Amino acid sequence: MSHNIKYLGQEEAQHIDEELFSEYGFSVDQLMELAGLSCATAVTRAYPLSSLLKPRPSLLVICGPGNNGGDGLVCARHLKLFGYEPTVLYPKRPNKPLFQGLTTQCEKMEVPFLTEMPEAAVIDEAYNLVIDAIFGFSFKGAVREPFGTILDTLKKSTVPIASIDIPSGWDVEQGSTDGLQPDMLISLTAPKKSAKLFRGRYHFLGGRFVPPGLEKKYDLNLPQYPGTDCVLQL
Repeated sequence: MSHNIKYLGQEEAQHIDEELFSEYGFSVDQLMELAGLSCATAVTRAYPLSSLLKPRPSLLVICGPGNNGGDGLVCARHLKLFGYEPTVLYPKRPNKPLFQGLTTQCEKMEVPFLTEMPEAAVIDEAYNLVIDAIFGFSFKGAVREPFGTILDTLKKSTVPIASIDIPSGWDVEQGSTDGLQPDMLISLTAPKKSAKLFRGRYHFLGGRFVPPGLEKKYDLNLPQYPGTDCVLQL
C-alpha cells in the first residue's frame, strides 16, 4: 500500500505542521517527543545492537539549530535508554526553554556533548552510525557555517548516515546530486518529495500521530502501521 503514499512539497508540509499545532491542539514538544522516539525506534530496527561492528554501540548525533535538531536530541535520549551510546554535537543551540530542557535531559542521562566536529577519519574509527538531525523540511537557501564544514566532513566519512526527515543540505523537493547520501531516511508524518530520490537501504516512516481528518484533507494515504508500532519500513 505504501507505494500510493503522498510525497509532500515544502509548503504543504508546513501547512500540515501549522494545523497540527493550531486546529488540532498539539504542542511542539509533544510532537518532537513522538518524532524523536519514532526515529530512535527506526534506528533500532535498521541497526540492531547485535549488528554493530565496533566494540561499543557508539553513535554520533548531529543536531541543527531548529526543530530537526530537537528531534535529534529526543532520539539520542531514547537510544541511550535502548542500550546504545550516543554522543551529541550541538553547535548552534537556540536560547529557548524547550531546547535547553532537551539538552539537560541528555546531559542527565550521561550523553556526552562534543565541542567540535571530529575529522572524518575519527568518525570512521569511533562510531557505528551518524544520525543527521541538522536541517528539516523548513530548510531553504545556502548552508551556513559551521554546518557547511560539518556536511563536507560527513561526505568524506564512510560510516552509515541516518537522516531525520530530510538528508541535510538537500532541497526539500528537488533533492541533491552532490549532497549527503544517507544509508537510512526516517520520514516524519509523511515523506517529502525529495524522498523519491533517496537511494539508501532503509526508508522508514515515523510519527504515528496524524489525525484521520488531517490525513483525509491532504490525501496523505498513509500506510497502516503494524500493531502498536510507531514506525513502518517503506
